[in-house]
Amino acid sequence: MSTLDSITTGAQVGALLPLITALVQRPAWSAEVKKMVAVVLALVAGVITVATSGGWEQFQHGTMTFATIAAVLAASQSTYDLIWKPSKVALAIESATSPKRSGQAG
Repeated sequence: MSTLDSITTGAQVGALLPLITALVQRPAWSAEVKKMVAVVLALVAGVITVATSGGWEQFQHGTMTFATIAAVLAASQSTYDLIWKPSKVALAIESATSPKRSGQAG
């Protein structure tokens, strides 16, 4: 796999990652906690992307590994800020998948 293929795959994963992250996050969490969770999930998704797209031996290629992980992180943060947050899709997923507290309608 070339570096360009690796970056492209990372960007594709990162573009959809905010929707998956929204399944985990809760509306009541602070912005700092949400950001930390998003970054950690992006790093984990980047490692998984490297492993699945090139196999475990792919980790021997530091530049490609770093490029893929960075692409996932950059794409996830960018698409969240530019698409998922303004469209309120991520917030809707967060709200729909958050447990309801007793006495809360819904």
